[in-house]
Amino acid sequence: MSLEIVILAAGQGTRMRSALPKVLHPVAGNSMLGHVIHSARQLDPQRIHVVIGHGADVVRERLAADDLNFVLQDKQLGTGHATAQAVPFITADTVLILYGDVPLIEVETLQRLLKHVVPGQMGLLTVELEDPTGYGRIVRDADGKVAAIVEHKDASEAQRAITEGNTGILAVPANRLADWMSRLSNNNAQGEYYLTDVIEMAVNDGLVVATEQPHDPMEVQGANDRKQLSELERHYQLRAGRRLMSQGVTLRDPARFDVRGEVTVGRDVLIDVNVILEGNVVIEDDVVIGPNCVIKDSTLRKGVVIKANSHIEGAVLGEGSDAGPFARLRPGTVLEARAHVGNFVELKNARMGEGAKAGHLTYLGDAEIGARTNIGAGTITCNYDGANKWKTVLGEDVFIGSNNSLVAPVDISSGATTAAGSTITQNVDNAQLAVGRARQRNIDGWKRPEKIKKS
Repeated sequence: MSLEIVILAAGQGTRMRSALPKVLHPVAGNSMLGHVIHSARQLDPQRIHVVIGHGADVVRERLAADDLNFVLQDKQLGTGHATAQAVPFITADTVLILYGDVPLIEVETLQRLLKHVVPGQMGLLTVELEDPTGYGRIVRDADGKVAAIVEHKDASEAQRAITEGNTGILAVPANRLADWMSRLSNNNAQGEYYLTDVIEMAVNDGLVVATEQPHDPMEVQGANDRKQLSELERHYQLRAGRRLMSQGVTLRDPARFDVRGEVTVGRDVLIDVNVILEGNVVIEDDVVIGPNCVIKDSTLRKGVVIKANSHIEGAVLGEGSDAGPFARLRPGTVLEARAHVGNFVELKNARMGEGAKAGHLTYLGDAEIGARTNIGAGTITCNYDGANKWKTVLGEDVFIGSNNSLVAPVDISSGATTAAGSTITQNVDNAQLAVGRARQRNIDGWKRPEKIKKS
């Protein structure tokens, strides 16, 4: 059975009160539409058609990809009209219709729905709701079979008492869809072409409308305003937290933890409160992450410890290494096994060798630091001359005194020492002591300046 997917994403979202198209508002660091596209791709369709309207150029620009066919809906005349715009492009046997503002839908739920598309049958995703206000109601006949969907504004009092709501998500035979679209009418309270009308058409044409329901009603929750968007965000995060905990992660408080990307974890990982994981993050066994940390596009090997208030981006931390508190590791940073980066240390495009240490108040950029080398407090690599970046290379077992400026390009060989307060501009050979500072003078009779008294 070949499959194509239509995602309806043309709405303006006026209640968002935003210049940004509604479907581009983010949940967990990705747009709502981006989440839906990600789920759609996991179903391996022939093609994904995205119906766009409000802010079409922005949506297309941000999400353009080879497997997406963007279809323009010039006027927003309802979900049926939107679906009809994609019909001419469909060649598959089955069509799955999704919504760009329903980002939490699970792939497993959609797979269950698609199994209902067999000869003489289609699939409809419904949901049981405590308060179905605003939802179309599923009207069933005396045998319990789906007969029609009635929109809330068109429903009678008896129909509004129905708690089974329409999610709008359909799996239908493609050869029927074009005919149903041509027969839609806008004779209703909204004056729109409702996609839901195809249910009654399908029943009248002799098809069975088989239903599925999500395990979690939040899967089919959309966002029309900022409040609903925040509810989706928190539910996504709680769901992500549960998945990590099932894999061997201890979260001090799942309500104060955010995932904004793809996370791979080992066992016996401990994550404290207010930690944000962004992009692609790999966390191996026995890692500890302290409170208020951001980890982005990074790999933390076995036994790594990240202390409080640290920011790690584009870095690889080797087994048993540690960073923080208040460390900042920028893209290109590598800590070898058991390397130590302390408080208020910043690294960029720098490699710390096995057991190397930079304890505090240090900046190391474009640097290669050998094993067991110690970097004194207040040290910086002067790697930028205003036009070009240059590299600093330190060998093994080097001792850099406090408050050093290492002016790149410079090479300090293994076993060398630099004196505290030095500006190092020349290479230092093995086991040499480099002193790069002015000679101290003590001046007798020195008079401190006095404050001038104002008349």
